[in-house]
Amino acid sequence: MARPVSFARAAAIAVALVSTLAAAGPRIDSRPLPAPPVRWTAADLQITGRVVDATSGRTLESAQVFVPALRTVGVLTGRDGRYLLTIPEAQVTGDSITVRVELIGYSAQTAVVHPSDVASHGAIELDFRLNSTALRLQELVVTGVAGEQPRTRTPVRVESVNVSASDASAAGAPATPTGQILLRGPTTISAPPNREQYARIVENEFRSAFDVPLSTFSIDVDRASYSNIRRFVLREGQRPPVDAVQVEEMINYFPYDYELPAGDDPVAITTELGLAPWREGHRILRIGLASRPIDTEDLPPANFVFLLDTSGSMSSPDKLPLVKRALRLLVNELREDDRVAIVTYAGSAGLVLESTSGADREHILDALDRLESGGSTAGGAGLRLAYDVARRNFVRGGNNRVILATDGDFNVGESSDAAMTRLVEERREQGTFLSVLGFGTGNLQSEKMQQIAQNGNGNYAYIDGLEEARKVLVEEMGGTLLTVAKDVKVQVEFNPARVRAYRLIGYENRLLADEDFNDDTKDAGELGAGHTVTALYEIVPVGSDSDVGGAGVDPLRYREPDPREGVTDSDELAFVKVRYKDPDGTESRLISEAVDARPDRSPSVDFRFATAVAGFGMILSESEHVGSFDAEQVLEWAHDGLGRDRDGYRRGFLDLVRAWQRIEGGRHHHRR
Repeated sequence: MARPVSFARAAAIAVALVSTLAAAGPRIDSRPLPAPPVRWTAADLQITGRVVDATSGRTLESAQVFVPALRTVGVLTGRDGRYLLTIPEAQVTGDSITVRVELIGYSAQTAVVHPSDVASHGAIELDFRLNSTALRLQELVVTGVAGEQPRTRTPVRVESVNVSASDASAAGAPATPTGQILLRGPTTISAPPNREQYARIVENEFRSAFDVPLSTFSIDVDRASYSNIRRFVLREGQRPPVDAVQVEEMINYFPYDYELPAGDDPVAITTELGLAPWREGHRILRIGLASRPIDTEDLPPANFVFLLDTSGSMSSPDKLPLVKRALRLLVNELREDDRVAIVTYAGSAGLVLESTSGADREHILDALDRLESGGSTAGGAGLRLAYDVARRNFVRGGNNRVILATDGDFNVGESSDAAMTRLVEERREQGTFLSVLGFGTGNLQSEKMQQIAQNGNGNYAYIDGLEEARKVLVEEMGGTLLTVAKDVKVQVEFNPARVRAYRLIGYENRLLADEDFNDDTKDAGELGAGHTVTALYEIVPVGSDSDVGGAGVDPLRYREPDPREGVTDSDELAFVKVRYKDPDGTESRLISEAVDARPDRSPSVDFRFATAVAGFGMILSESEHVGSFDAEQVLEWAHDGLGRDRDGYRRGFLDLVRAWQRIEGGRHHHRR
C-alpha cells in the first residue's frame, strides 16, 4: 500500500515538475488541446459492486455511494454491502466520472472511471474496501461485465488523494466539505458553499455561592451535537467548529443507570459527588433525572405527520435517501391504531399521503419511496400545512406530533426565526408537538432547528447514518416521541458554608432567571419516556487552595464581607429542586433532594464516563477551565467508565476520541 500523501507534498512535487518542464524549453508538449469531452455510447450507465471493511472483509451497510458532480445520483448500500448506481443517459458526459463512497468511521474513497475503461462493458462492477484508519492513498480495481461473458478483472486508472481540509488550506487550494481533493491534470476545483450555522456559545463562568446561591436552567434532552461532532471527526476528518460543541448534548447522548420514579411522579432525582479530574481540589456534582421506560405496545396511539424537506439541497445520499430509509425504520414499528400522513415542501408545500393507518404499512412505504428532491425551500408553508393535517386527525390522549426531517434550509416563504417560533408555540398549546431530525452537511442550520424543536415541546436529533436513525426512532422511540413531563426546570441552591464557587458545565442556551423557576408561564424542556437527563457542576469547596472563584467584584458597601456570616452550618452541599408539568397540564409540581457535602469515595462508572465526555467536550470547545486535561486522560476515565455498554455507544466514544487524536497529528498515542 502506498504511503499517505499530503496535499502540500503533492502540490510541491507538481510545482517542481512544471518548473523543470518549463526550463527544458523544446521538450514541452505544445500539441492542441484535446477534443471536446467524449459522450459515452451506452444509454443509462450502471455501476454496481460491494463495499466491505478492508481489514475484516465484513460487508458495510448504509455506505453512501454517489457521483459528486451529479447531485441527484447516489444510493446507500444494503445489508449485504451491495449497491446499484444508475447514471441517466443525459448525464453521462465528460471524459471521466468520479464515484465516491463515504461511511462514518471509515476513510472516504473515490474512483475515477474513464470512458475507455467502460465503453466496452456498458455496466461495470466497482468494489470498495474501506479503511477504518487514517485517510490514505488507495488503489481500487474495477471489474467489467458484458452480457453473459465471464467476469474479468480489468485494472483502471483510479486516482484518489485524501487530505485534510487544513492541508488543503495551507496549500492554497480549496477543498470539498469532506476534505477530498482530486489531483489530476489542470482541473479547476471548487467547493459548494457551506451555509452551516451555529449559535455562539459563551462558556459558563464560576459564580460565588455567597453572592449568587441559585442556579436555574431548563433540561435539555437533545443529542444532536454529539452525532454532528462524530460526523466532523469520523467522516470528514476535521475538528468541529467550536460553537458546534454543546457539552450537555454530548453528555446526554449516553444513557445512565439512574434511580427510577417510585411514586406518582414521572421523574426521579439522583445525585453524586466526586473529584474533578482536570483541577486538583475541585469536585463534580452530577445531577441525574430519569423517567420510567415504556414498552412500544403500551405507547398511546400516535398521530404522526412526516414533514419532509424535498428541496434541491436534499438530493445528496446523506439527505433525502437517508431520510427515507430512516423513516422506514419508524414505519415498521407502527401499530394499527397509529396513523401517518406525509407532507413535503420544496417550491411549495403539498400533501403526499393522507393520514393512513399503521396497518397499511406498504402504502406508507410506497409513498416514501416515490419522493424525489428538487426546487427551493418553502419551510413556513410546509410547517403550516403539516400542523393543519395533524389537527384534522387529532387523537385525544394520543401522541400528536409533527416530525420534521430537513437539512435546516428554510430559504423561501416564512423563514424568520421569530415567525417559526410563534407558529410552533401556538400549535404546541393546541396539543401538537414538534420533533426535528437534521440530515446532511452544508446547509445545517443547527440553531434554528434546535430553537423550533424547543419551542414545539419536542427534541432535535442529527442523523448521521442509519444506525443513529435506529437509535433515535426505534431503540429510544418512547423517549424521542412520547413526552411524559413538560416544562421541566432545575434549580440548585448551593450552601455557601460548603461551596465557595460553582459553574454549570454546558446548558449555556438553557439558562433561566431564578424567578422563572416558579413561573408556570415560562416554557422549559420536555422529558420523554425512558429518558435520562444529566447535568454536571464543577464545585470549588470552601477552604480549597484553588485560585478560581474568588471575589469578582469590589466589596459591598452595605453588606458584611464575611461569606459565613448569617449562613447556616449544614452537612448539605446543595439542595436540588425540580419542577415539571404533566404533558397536558398547566400547573407545575415540585420534587426535591438534598446533596451530602461528603464526596463518594468510589465514583460510579456512570460518573467517570459522564465526566470523561464532559472533559472531551471542554477540549473540543477550547474551554479555559480544562487545564492540562488531555485526550489520554479522557480515554483513561472513559475506559474505566465503560460498564456493561450493551449497545456499544461508550466504546464508540473511545473510537471518536482516538480518531480526534489522529486528526490532531498523533501527539497523544493511546496505549490501551
